Formats: sequence, C-alpha cells, structure tokens
Amino acid sequence: MRWSPGWRLCVFSIGITAAPIAQALDVEIEGLDGPAAENVRLYLDAIEASQYRSERLMAKVRNQTLEAMRVYGYYQPSVEIRFTGDPIDGAELAITPGERVKITVLDLAVTGEAEHDDAFDSVLADPGLAIGEPLVHAPYDSLRSKLSSLSLQRGYFDADFPERRMEVRPWEQSARIYLTLDSGPRYRFGDIDIQGSQIDEDRLRNMLPFASGDPYLAGQLAQYNQRLSQSNWFSSISVRPRLDTTSDLALEPPSGRSISPWWQEANLEGAADESQLAEARRIQQPALVAAGRLFPDQRHEVPVDVTLVPADRHRFEVGIGYATDVGPRTRLSWTQPWLNSAGHSLTNELFLSAPEQEFSGEYLIPLANPLRDSYRIDYGFQQVDNEDTQSLEISTEVSRRWKFDNGWTQDVFVRTTYEDFTQASEDDQVLLYYPGVSWSRTRSRNPIFPTWGDRQRLSFAYSDTAWGSDATFLRATLDTQWIRMLGDDNRFIGRAGMGAIETSDFDKIPPSLRFFAGGDNSVRGYGYESLSPENADGELTGGQQLFTASLEAQRRVTGDWWGAAFVDTGNAFTAWGAPELKTGAGLGVRWISPVGPIRFDVAHPMDDPDNAYRIHFSIGPEL
Repeated sequence: MRWSPGWRLCVFSIGITAAPIAQALDVEIEGLDGPAAENVRLYLDAIEASQYRSERLMAKVRNQTLEAMRVYGYYQPSVEIRFTGDPIDGAELAITPGERVKITVLDLAVTGEAEHDDAFDSVLADPGLAIGEPLVHAPYDSLRSKLSSLSLQRGYFDADFPERRMEVRPWEQSARIYLTLDSGPRYRFGDIDIQGSQIDEDRLRNMLPFASGDPYLAGQLAQYNQRLSQSNWFSSISVRPRLDTTSDLALEPPSGRSISPWWQEANLEGAADESQLAEARRIQQPALVAAGRLFPDQRHEVPVDVTLVPADRHRFEVGIGYATDVGPRTRLSWTQPWLNSAGHSLTNELFLSAPEQEFSGEYLIPLANPLRDSYRIDYGFQQVDNEDTQSLEISTEVSRRWKFDNGWTQDVFVRTTYEDFTQASEDDQVLLYYPGVSWSRTRSRNPIFPTWGDRQRLSFAYSDTAWGSDATFLRATLDTQWIRMLGDDNRFIGRAGMGAIETSDFDKIPPSLRFFAGGDNSVRGYGYESLSPENADGELTGGQQLFTASLEAQRRVTGDWWGAAFVDTGNAFTAWGAPELKTGAGLGVRWISPVGPIRFDVAHPMDDPDNAYRIHFSIGPEL
C-alpha cells in the first residue's frame, strides 16, 4: 500500500499531538517554611504525576518529603497529602514537622602525621557542626569532603576514615557524629625531571618553589606551572606528580567546563576564580583509593614530571584603538620571547597617532631567578607635536630590576636622553645623563575589569652638570589608583598624582620631563595636556609641579553595562604656594567588552565657561 505525502504528514502530526507532556507537580506547603520547605519542593519537582497511579504517587510524594526533611533534622514529621486537578497536576502538603534532631555528641579527630598540621586544625576549628545545634546533613558531608581534599592537596595519600558514622535516634531527638581521619605519613617531593626545554635547566630549577625532600603541596605544583607560564618561554607546560594511576586521580570537569586538575591549582592572588577552585576541591573517592597505591617501596616520595614545548621564536601583534586624547592610534609589536638558552628576550614596538609617534624597544637579560631579577636595556625614538610642544627625543636606559615577595618591584636605572624641542617660545637641544630609582606595585582581581585592585608608583631621578649633563635637577613623581566594590553593583575608583622638579635650569628641562595636566586619564573636561602655566602670549610652558585627583562612582545598569559619575581636579603649576586647580565633572557609560572596558564620558570644565562640555572616549584596562 502506498501513502501519499499528505497522509504521511497527517499521521506524523497526530503522533506528535498524542504524546504526553511531562509536567512537574505544583506543590503547596503548609506548616513548614525556610530551607527545609525549599528542599521538599526540590525533591518533589522531579516527580512526573502522569507516570504513577494515585496510590503509588501518594507513596512517592510521602517518601520524597520525608527524605527531604531528614536532611534538615526532621525525622518524625506528620505529613498529610491532598492531590488537586484531574488529571493530577498539584499537591497540597500539610506538615507538622515535629521536634528537630539535635547534635548531642560530636567526636572529630585527625590522627597520623596530619595531627600536627595546622591546616587540619583550621578545618576542625570551624567544622560547621556544634553540639546543641539542629542536625543538618550538608555540613557533615562538607566536612568529610574538606578533609579528603586537604589530605590530597597536602600529600597524605594514604589517608582514610577508620571511623565515620552518624547515629540518629529520632525517639530521643539526638544525633551522635563520629568522624576520624587517619592521615598516615605525609609524602614528600621526589626527583624533578624536566624535559623538552630550550632554556638552561639551572634557570628553570631556580624558579622552583619547592625542592626534592620538601613536604608535598599540590598548590606549589600550580605555582611552578604559573611561573613557567609567566616567563613566556614555552607554548605548552605540564607539571604533574608521577602517580601509579594518573587517570584515576584526575577530577571530572564540573558542569561541562574544563579546569585544571587538583595538582595544578594554586592559592595565588588573582590566579583562579574562587568558584572554580571550590569545585576543584571536591575530590572524588576513586582518587583516594588510587592515591593509596603510590610507591609500595614506602619511601613516601612523589617524583614530579615537567614537560615543556618551546614558544615560537617570533610573535607579532597589531592593535588599533581610539582615544580623544590622541585620536586614532595604532600599535605594532614584534616580540622574540627567547633568543638563546639563557632566556634573553627582545621586544620592539611602533606607536602611531596624530600628536605622537614612537619607536621603542627592550632587551631583557634574566638573572639567576628569571622572574625576580633582571637587567633591562631600553631604547626609544619619539616625536611629539601637540598644543605648544614640538619635540624629537632619542633615549637609552639601562636598569636593574628586583621583584619582591610583597609584590613590589624596584628599578635602579641610568638614562641618557637627547631632546631637540620647542616649548612655546623656548627652543633648545639638550643632552641629559641621569640615574634614578623607582618602586611600583600593581594588584588586581579580574584584570579585564577589576572588582578589586590598586596601583602605586614612586620614582626619583637626578641629573647634574658635574658629569656632563646639560641641566641639574631632581625630579620626583608619585601616582596611586584604587578600585573597590560595594556589593555586586557598585564600583568606586579613586586616583591621585603628584610631581615636582627642583632645578635652577628650568629652561633646559625638555617637555618630556615637564608636567602637563588634562585629558582622559588626568582632568576630564580639558584637552590632552592642555593645562600648565602659560607665558605672556598664552602659550603653554609646562610646570615644575603637578597635582591631580579623581573620584568616580559606577553603578551597574544591566549585565556588562555600567553608568558612571565623576569629578576630576588638578593642574600643573610653577609653585606649590598657590596652585590654581582646574575641575571637571561629568557622567559616563562603561561597557565591559571582550578586549577590555570601553569608556565614554561627557565632562564639563567647571573653570572654563567658554566650553560647555568635552567628550572623552577610550578603550583599555584601568590599572
């Protein structure tokens, strides 16, 4: 028999219409509220009434309700159930919860070498359970998970729970909890094997946060992984403990996402999202079992395998942007992340905009500890034509850099600058030699759009004609910026900057060392570097002192869109005694784009009645 297309379509449509539609029960609860009631709704939400006869549905709803309430310590409730609808689509529950079971005995202990480990003491000091409190199952399960996870993270691979039980006596409304972790011995780092590196192995070993024989810490493996990544020498990095059954110890990625396994997680400032780390700490039971099969020779050592793939020798980047300060701008960079086995690197950049064109480069020579200590050779060529400033500058700088454990960086440098300039009516060519020192620190969480962060920089430079420089001066600058959040939707940014030049040769100071204010990152409402002392003709001369300050409040409007209100003040001037500060205020919009925040501001110059407002637009990070 042949079916026409019309018949086939008709039969198919009838089949779809006849299919039952699964629908969760609409549950109403009387006599119980709070988390316990929400848990009952959650348990019953998975029941499809159409899949059960009335008697079976009644039993299913009752059993699920009792189970959901036991989790919150209700072991003897009374539950009356009435179904509504025909067919059944709802349930009305009248619950008399009864007395909650309370904890009467809480016996928690850690034995083995972990008995004297402060990390375990911290967990037991705040277990989330207390005698006399109502019994809730979740803190007990969480405590077991924390102890298991901590055992693996700190190298107690033979850890086990010889006693773990919860005795509930509903007739007494009491619960007795017994939980003992026997950690066994703590494993230590064994031999460290490095393969695939084009960089001298001694340099890589100097970057290790641990040594063979040190107590095992999973976080230190992640820290070493991060240090290798920060060197930019490698395109692929794998730092793993050598285990008998690595596949058994790998965590299942949560929620379909890929995260690093537990041995690559580190507790570092801004290193990983806290929610990811929380999920990664949920160590699976097979991991404990597999870890127990480590090294039957009982040396209790964990060798570490480091596998590396060199980075490309050349990397090119092109950046295009726009800011009202300089208009359209283009940046081209060519980086050679490693030139030799010592890890030297070279970066060259070309920056082009209407008022400024600059070519600069940096040759970096890492020392024994590559991430902390280095020599740097910087060179550059810059041409500026902005307002009353025309300048051609050629400079070289040699510096020694130290990075400290507290996050601060110290640079000691010697700089040579030749500058041919015209500033207002002044025209000169100068050659300056000056040493200096600077200290800086930048901290942030979520670098694209920081929810918390700050930046500080303090620098001093000194030049003297005694060693052939064309001017004698002492120059100091201080800059600071802070970002803080209040709740999830309110963000505040404050910044301040100060600078001063002490000299009797100000006419020999080139524009690159004088102070100017105004612009997107200075005093909004005024043009880029348009604020400074003026000569008799009204031309900008640049200042010997500088002060700027800003306060901005942001409020989330929706999603990645924020509104902003701000006030900026500051100026460049010749003396601290009577500074004439200029103030601008306005409103703005922020959009968190994939390449960083895009800022659009409309600012009014409060001290310039001839200009009603000025638009400021910029793209890029705020710290």
